[in-house]
Amino acid sequence: MTLLTATARAVRDLAQPRVLAVLFLPMLGAMLLWTVLAIVFWGAWTGAVSDLVQDTAVVRWVGERGWMWALETFSVMVVIALLVPATLITAVLITELIAMPVVVSVAGRSYAGLEKRSGGTTVGSLGNALIAVSLFALLWLVTLPLWLTGIGALVLPALNSAYLNQRLFRYDALAEHASREEFLELLKRKKAGLFGLGLLLAPLYYVPVVNLVAPVFTGLAFTHYCLAELDKLRRAAV
Repeated sequence: MTLLTATARAVRDLAQPRVLAVLFLPMLGAMLLWTVLAIVFWGAWTGAVSDLVQDTAVVRWVGERGWMWALETFSVMVVIALLVPATLITAVLITELIAMPVVVSVAGRSYAGLEKRSGGTTVGSLGNALIAVSLFALLWLVTLPLWLTGIGALVLPALNSAYLNQRLFRYDALAEHASREEFLELLKRKKAGLFGLGLLLAPLYYVPVVNLVAPVFTGLAFTHYCLAELDKLRRAAV
């Protein structure tokens, strides 16, 4: 299945009543959570960033010239830059825990003849999520200074989000239907396609209003792509 076909089928399934029931929950829930936390801890967070860089030569130089407003601005920018991935991670995790069972059930109707071999487990899903989130957070922190290059601020968040999307959703999309051996085989054969789909959908998370449905929509697209490729793999083996 092509990436565009998987995306088109995801668009079609957005109108399903069960999908609509969970469509806005992940992103709205994540935004509400981090907004409340930001209101409560904003002073502490920006203060912590200021304290972290307080004794550096650059800050001393800025202070000597009476430009301490620059330090305050820097602290605010750092906190915002950290709130973005925190919100994204929370939304994707809510999708995985609450919305993906609905998503797989709805998208799976298009592959009714596909035998369920239950290669995935709850423990496996949690372990996969822990690894995905940890690596995503590490990549975000390591590449954060490169945002100052301008181009980095446009490219790096999309690449990091693409990694998180494909790492999380591929497991849950295949957990019910694929055996462990089939899962590993599909990862080997479709590594580029999975990352490509994640990259194609990553910008949706940064577009206002559209980002409200991005997590569930991404789950639908990955489920269609993965189940279609699993069906193709089994047909080829017959």
